[in-house]
Amino acid sequence: MKMGIVGLGKMGGNMARRLLRNGIQVAAYNTSPAKTKDLEKEGGQGAYSLEELVSELGSPAVIWLMLPAGKPTEDTVLKLAGLLKPGDTIVEGGNSNYKDSLRRAGLMKDKEIGFIDAGVSGGIWGLEKGYCIMAGGEPEAFKKIEPVLKALCGDRGYMYCGSAGGGHFTKMVHNGIEYGMMEAYGEGFELLKASPYGAMDFSKLSDLWNSGSVVRSWLLELAGNAFRKDPGLDAIQGYVEDSGEGRWTVQEAVNSGVALPVITMSLFKRFSSKKPEEFSDKLVAALRNEFGGHGVKAKS
Repeated sequence: MKMGIVGLGKMGGNMARRLLRNGIQVAAYNTSPAKTKDLEKEGGQGAYSLEELVSELGSPAVIWLMLPAGKPTEDTVLKLAGLLKPGDTIVEGGNSNYKDSLRRAGLMKDKEIGFIDAGVSGGIWGLEKGYCIMAGGEPEAFKKIEPVLKALCGDRGYMYCGSAGGGHFTKMVHNGIEYGMMEAYGEGFELLKASPYGAMDFSKLSDLWNSGSVVRSWLLELAGNAFRKDPGLDAIQGYVEDSGEGRWTVQEAVNSGVALPVITMSLFKRFSSKKPEEFSDKLVAALRNEFGGHGVKAKS
């Protein structure tokens, strides 16, 4: 089987390499030609425009997009809509809002082009360990790309999540859960660090908790790696970006009337991490001083 990939960043590049290692022919296009040339050296076929990529694939073509959500993805989908033929398939693997995927699937259906929205998890480790992919779209399009999914994920690492939008909706919820899990680990280790026992080796504790504990996880394994590199995390600022999926998860919870207190607070904690000094905290300190005479710390 041969497929096209658009976008050879950290995720797309490694996905292309894993496909090549597992017997899938890959033709790839990237806006910066250097990454395309690198993949050619590893056995991939390079394309230097979307038109060239479509020509190299022939028909029926399968093209997987691994691009940033928003305008880069939107522009590419619209351009491919004018280049592909009925029976071809687009797989959109970025962290897009599921509502955008619903709209794009409708556009492609009108042109008789298959469309799969694929939520991809696995990060930089996916090349070696395999990816976890949540796919939404028409069952026929899913069956067409299943050999690619097996090459990327193995037999248990992918799942059909229903009609258009199902893949990206499921990935959105996945990332919301991820927010809550990471925040819980962060708070737990912060309490330990503030305690009389805060001098313990957190890398060893992470390994211990990953040995039979009910809180064991791959995230905890990664925490151990981070503590081994920098035991006090002294080289890292506490600035935590939110990439969008957490906000969408909370918005969907509000729309559905579903309580998500842990995930919601983990999202709000990310907002506060971006500000070295919250005005609200200053007001709380001032109010405590006003009603109770509690001391305030002067700004240095």
